[in-house]
Amino acid sequence: MTSAYKKFIVMALPHQTQNLLHLNKILFFALMACVSLQSCSRAKKLYTSDCDIDRQFKHISFKQLIDSLDNYDQQYIEVSGKYEEDKGVSALVCDSLFVDHSSKNALWVNFSQDCPLYLLGTHQGLFEYNDGKFTQINDKAITIRGMIDLHNKGRLKQYKGTIDRVSLVKL
Repeated sequence: MTSAYKKFIVMALPHQTQNLLHLNKILFFALMACVSLQSCSRAKKLYTSDCDIDRQFKHISFKQLIDSLDNYDQQYIEVSGKYEEDKGVSALVCDSLFVDHSSKNALWVNFSQDCPLYLLGTHQGLFEYNDGKFTQINDKAITIRGMIDLHNKGRLKQYKGTIDRVSLVKL
């Protein structure tokens, strides 16, 4: 090897290292920008009602609620799960993939015109046609507030109970 060739290799290596560090910084900032933009686009939407605003709601996990449902009859709760809707279906199920989602482990959700839900700070209703479409909540993780009614088993009496007087839906 000639000395000029050795000198070229020694001089080229630091520049390549600097280029790699510069590229890593660019990739890091691009990744952080993507994460920031995704978190902004997933802003929670909060729909509320004036129903039962003077009530205290007990926050409870879906599994705990189903396991001890008898203790919560006529009680006001806040629970999270996956909402399922279809023709004749309005149900909250556990959002875990490892749990039975059948109606025997679900709660009927009784949305009522007596407790209209509006997007916080607006007059935009949850079930109103807005911006060319309806608000999509099917198969979405939601948090919901309402009163448990064990005497109402929902459509065809196939559910564990009902969440009635819904006064909050967080998407």
